[in-house]
Amino acid sequence: MARLDPIKTTNTVVSRYLDYLATTFSFNDDNLKEQFKKELEEFEGFVKGPILEATPPFESGRSINNLIEEGILSREFYRLSTGELPLERNLYVHQEIAIRKLVSNRRNLIIATGTGSGKTESFLIPILNYLFRQKEEGKLTPGVRALLLYPMNALANDQLKRLRGLLKNYPYITFGSYTGETEYEEKKAVERFKKMNPGDEPLSNEILSRERMHKSPPHILLTNYAMLEYLLLRPEDNVFFDGEYAKDWKFIVIDEIHIYTGAKGIELAILLRRLKDRIVKSRKGILQCIGTSATLVGNTDKDFKKVTEFARKLFDEKFEWVENDPMRHDVVIGKKKSLVISKESWGKPKSLLYQKWADIIDEGEKDKISLLVKEGKNFGIPTDVLKNALNNCNGKWEKFLYLILQKDERLITLQNMLENRPCYLSQAAEELFGRKKIESNIWLHWCIWLIMLEWELMNSLYCQLGIICL
Repeated sequence: MARLDPIKTTNTVVSRYLDYLATTFSFNDDNLKEQFKKELEEFEGFVKGPILEATPPFESGRSINNLIEEGILSREFYRLSTGELPLERNLYVHQEIAIRKLVSNRRNLIIATGTGSGKTESFLIPILNYLFRQKEEGKLTPGVRALLLYPMNALANDQLKRLRGLLKNYPYITFGSYTGETEYEEKKAVERFKKMNPGDEPLSNEILSRERMHKSPPHILLTNYAMLEYLLLRPEDNVFFDGEYAKDWKFIVIDEIHIYTGAKGIELAILLRRLKDRIVKSRKGILQCIGTSATLVGNTDKDFKKVTEFARKLFDEKFEWVENDPMRHDVVIGKKKSLVISKESWGKPKSLLYQKWADIIDEGEKDKISLLVKEGKNFGIPTDVLKNALNNCNGKWEKFLYLILQKDERLITLQNMLENRPCYLSQAAEELFGRKKIESNIWLHWCIWLIMLEWELMNSLYCQLGIICL
């Protein structure tokens, strides 16, 4: 079974780096060479880690289905018919909050949640909902409704793939990317698409070429801020900002908003003012402005106020953070579940058990549970604890591990250590096993590997490998 081995990975990285140093700064004298190699091996400043961090999942909220039944979201979501956006799956609480604020309260918003927290859904669902409502009212004519601004083409291309999956069964909403990579002629654009996406056919609602965009601008336009500058200057691109197709602008979304500080921030702020002058005659309150970031804010009211002030200056629109008034909180952060830490413990087994158990699982034996029980008895797990796990695991060794480990004294101690902050694996090993550093690290390594294997505890304790070579 393939597994993450933090100790082996760390040692491999360090060993290769030391070999590089020993080879690069080699001595002709064998004695000096050996002394240098010994000093390198004994010096501990080349690596920090592995680092253990508990990362509980985000709190769950209501589903898209629930929001449709409430009347907040359009029933057109049912017509997407795609697994890319499961309507029955619960959203995260921060996604639900963002959707309600953008759809019901018409707020401008900074979505400052972590990587992998679903920031895209937080703004894309409201944008799709707006387009659905326009379709229901017979107002979904060609023209940009939402501008998604990315710092790099690679991020814009990732979003394009997401939109293809979402809108493949809904041809009424159009989308397209206008960057330096976008071909002018439709034929060349199609050829490029097929080259970049072998085996795939272009969707009818993805506008691939500049030529086609000029004739019929997409509802969702993706670009970067450098290209936006060109679009505002060139007469042939006036169709996006002037005339009959430029009357329905609604959203401006800036991804990775935290990078726009200093001179770059000033440039973007001016660029956005020029854009707003073209599309809404600089009137405030017409557009909804959204910024996303995984690394923007702290956790205090003072931090949130600074963020809203930054957003206000950047977009030149109203952003607020008023204490004790959730309706005027224009920063959305992720809310994570608390670690589930048992208050009771059956004790702790002999240290070698964790490696024995890992070997059983790694060897691929069919009757894993019987072997796990046998070794558990040999290494100090109470009989009643083993019996209870055996009777309630439903024949699944992963659940058997969970039922044992959830009340293991060492695991409870580790969870308490990680509840507030990350720590080095060596620190945790010394705390849990109190033996020689090498032995402790190995035992903790096996212990963590078991945690990562079992099926339920991963929701409350996750081992994140952090190796920083200095």
